[in-house]
Amino acid sequence: MNKILKYSLIGLLILGALWATAFFIKSNSKSSTTYNTQAPFVTNIEKKTVATGKVVPEDEVEIKPQISGIIQEIFLEEGVKVKAGDLIAIIKVVPNEQSLNQARGRVKNAEIGLNNITTEYNRNKTLFEKGVISSQDFNGLQLQFDQAKQELQNAQADYQIIRKGSSGGSASANTNIRATVDGTILEIPVEVGDQVIQSNNFNDGTTIATIADLGSMIFEGKVDEGEVGKLKVGTPLKISLGAIEGQELNAKLRFIAPKGIEETGAVQFKIEGEVETNDSIFIRAGYSANASMILEKKDSVLAISEALLQFDKKTDKPFVEVAVGNVEEQKFERKNIEIGISDGVNVEILSGLSEEDLVKQWNKTEPIKIGEEEDEEDGAEE
Repeated sequence: MNKILKYSLIGLLILGALWATAFFIKSNSKSSTTYNTQAPFVTNIEKKTVATGKVVPEDEVEIKPQISGIIQEIFLEEGVKVKAGDLIAIIKVVPNEQSLNQARGRVKNAEIGLNNITTEYNRNKTLFEKGVISSQDFNGLQLQFDQAKQELQNAQADYQIIRKGSSGGSASANTNIRATVDGTILEIPVEVGDQVIQSNNFNDGTTIATIADLGSMIFEGKVDEGEVGKLKVGTPLKISLGAIEGQELNAKLRFIAPKGIEETGAVQFKIEGEVETNDSIFIRAGYSANASMILEKKDSVLAISEALLQFDKKTDKPFVEVAVGNVEEQKFERKNIEIGISDGVNVEILSGLSEEDLVKQWNKTEPIKIGEEEDEEDGAEE
């Protein structure tokens, strides 16, 4: 009986040892994590910024009437190319009753005055021809007669202008709205029957049409205050149009606003660039666009991928982990470095690394699949 118990205990000890050995082997059979490395390299780095904005004509001319009235007829449409002097529309004059009545009364007064001086002139002319009155007296009467005729002509002309928009002898009626420059009609904001107001000292007047030269375009955009100090007039720009994919236009920065405008908590500065138009691309006014410009550029500098950088939690200074000895040993040590400009992909190394160093590359974290999560949860419940 004692022998049986003794052998049973020995058997249990052997089974326990075998189980412990199997568990130890299983626990240590998992492969250790292996990190790849990258060596610093020499490259060119450009620090760029992108300004959002739009492409607009350099000059837009608004055509306004010289007289108030109602649009009687429109001859051209938006998008049509015009030459200076082309007729765009005609205005029908609706005269002011008070002004019309005053002009009519001025004509009547001028007619009465002319009739009166005409009678006096004819009577004295006969006396002058007979030698009854002197030449000096007749010349004074002649002057009054001529002035009366001129006053009547002026009153009649003013009456016609108020009534019809132009005098009978006018070479160009004020009711004819013509293009003042060569270009393309961008907009005609009025329609037949609309009432328009003339431009004067107290009112800008109604815009009949807007004309611009689409061959001379500029980019208008805004940049942040943190980048505007690095810009210079004459900096090359690359313009990408939102409406035309795969096409870039060259431009040159010509203006940087001296004063910023605060928008959504950030100060923005307006910039303008002269766009080099391409005959193969038709650019419409108001296209949204992005302007890419180089803020800083360095050639043949030592750099690493920006994804390799780490930052100290306390000092916020950059560092990397560099392989020590054989790479297969997977031993790394921390190295503080000094960095320069970055293009968002690569960053310049000013000090701390050489081309012979091998920098630790962090492995990508693989997302856990939904099915695997469910299996793990089921296993935990069991």
